[in-house]
Amino acid sequence: MANLEAVLFPIVSKINAYLSDYILVFMLLGIGIFYTIRTHFVQIRCFGEGMKNTFGNLSLRGGKQAQGMTSFQALATAIAAQVGTGNIVGASGAILTGGPGAIFWMWIIAFFGMATVYAEATLALETRKVDEDGDIHGGPAYYITTAFKGPFGKFLAGFFAIAITLALGFMGCMVQANSIGSTFHTAFNVPSWMVGIVLVVICGFIFLGGVQRLAAVTEKVVPVMAAIFLLGGLGILIARASYIPQTFGMIFKYAFQPQAILGGGFGYAIKVAVSQGAKRGLFSNEAGMGSTPHAHAQANVKDPHDQGVVAMIGVFMDTFVVLTLNALVIISTLYTSDGVLANGYVGEVTKTVGKTNLAQTAFGTVFGTDLGAIFVAVCLFFFAFSTILSWNLFGKINMMYLFGKKVVGVYSAIALVFIFMGTVTSSDFVWEVTDMFNNLMVIPNVIALFALSGVVVKVSKRASDRKKLAKAGK
Repeated sequence: MANLEAVLFPIVSKINAYLSDYILVFMLLGIGIFYTIRTHFVQIRCFGEGMKNTFGNLSLRGGKQAQGMTSFQALATAIAAQVGTGNIVGASGAILTGGPGAIFWMWIIAFFGMATVYAEATLALETRKVDEDGDIHGGPAYYITTAFKGPFGKFLAGFFAIAITLALGFMGCMVQANSIGSTFHTAFNVPSWMVGIVLVVICGFIFLGGVQRLAAVTEKVVPVMAAIFLLGGLGILIARASYIPQTFGMIFKYAFQPQAILGGGFGYAIKVAVSQGAKRGLFSNEAGMGSTPHAHAQANVKDPHDQGVVAMIGVFMDTFVVLTLNALVIISTLYTSDGVLANGYVGEVTKTVGKTNLAQTAFGTVFGTDLGAIFVAVCLFFFAFSTILSWNLFGKINMMYLFGKKVVGVYSAIALVFIFMGTVTSSDFVWEVTDMFNNLMVIPNVIALFALSGVVVKVSKRASDRKKLAKAGK
């Protein structure tokens, strides 16, 4: 097995590098710009509406629904998938490799991604199915077959369903569990296998409760995990308040002059800064990847547009709030004049600081080394745990699309095995294979998004006309 991994690892790595550097960045950025234009900048026009729909009648006790979820429960489930270890480890990797300026390009990507996720959520609701038991089934597999009838549509939908089940439902949950096991072992010296058993028991209980139990958990866990991280991050920024202007200055300066901190020529440095910001940003907020539409399809709303604008807030919260706060903490503590990375990621510092411990190092500068490690471990637990719950649901929906409800029990059992394995084993090969299927599932999703743009525009226009009539009535 080890020999097989050694042979396949460089092949899979090369596929991932090619997909992410030359295909997916252009596809995802392209679809974001495309929908921004086609919807007349829906992320600006309807941002206030999205905030109002999300927080206007906020309740952490949405109650049991006859079917599906409340709008906020659906958003919480989507955010649980979006806000994961990528917000800490991903942002750290982007800053180390692409410099502080990579964050600026993350913001640009997220801005266009808000239009993409609006389209995904809208289409998920427009094409969802309700079975004889009242259960809702929706997501890319369903709108792909709406866009393309016949064998081609079935092939694309089946390809997507298999890719997302492997990428998120099984191996993705494994690597998230690995993050929980390793951070708890480091921070609290708890054996990873013990963490694995506890995690399997908790996840199994939630999985058995179906959509309703998962919704009840995510609507409470997501606000709590966000509050903990935000309070900790704001505490760091208050302590480093005098460095905040310098921090923002570096983000904008190194976005356009990255060679000043990365070294090398301008052409190479700008390519690295933009590509790191784009790749990490796209795979942090998941806009265009086809994952979060499964959650938004469950929303009990009057019109697909109503959940589409709520979905935009998910991308906003993921990138402009959580990821940005983590980036500001890292830059204001480590890249400023008194920080260990003031001269860039060069020299002896590369032997002690990496993307996996960068956040702990940053929080530790103010909280102290031990407390910083504990704080990040707790945040990573919430982030990774909530991601496991949502990703399991997304995989389950696609397994039911492929094989029907009879596979739910078998799927959940296999998923729990992967979760336990993740806490006790670590394999760079598994991470690479997960990324490969993660990358591959984007392709059929984006193809369908391009094909169904007319449907999205129609929904957006219908909502605009409704608003005009309401104003005229007043």
